Amino acid sequence: MRLGRLGAVTLLGLSLAGCGSAPEGTRLWSDTYEFRVTVDPKPPRALEPALYRVVVIDKKTKQPIETGEGRIFATSADRASTNDGFKKEKELGTYSGRLFYPTTGDWAAAIQFRAEKDPHKPLERVDWIQTVRPATEPGT
Repeated sequence: MRLGRLGAVTLLGLSLAGCGSAPEGTRLWSDTYEFRVTVDPKPPRALEPALYRVVVIDKKTKQPIETGEGRIFATSADRASTNDGFKKEKELGTYSGRLFYPTTGDWAAAIQFRAEKDPHKPLERVDWIQTVRPATEPGT
């Protein structure tokens, strides 16, 4: 009986832990950086701008990268493409970029980034598949 109660309490704790207010998003890793990527709206919709916010963290020091440059881009299966350079945001280590998807479906998305605006440093790249949904119907 005691073990059953302990198990129930553990399950309740685990289920409540999943209800936290952690930001939803995608976490990606390159050799040097951790990227926390969020998009608004989620999922992105065709024919509507999608705002990406990317927090870049140094994997070794766990510190946000304040002086960097990069871009976000995506290509569809039929070779449509969209891209934007990063804009530095007020929050530590946060950058943003807007993409406009003209079609629905799965897009090959990627980020290229380097710390310190040094052209001699290589751009590190991370990739993921971004699903784009149909546009919102007018009036909804």
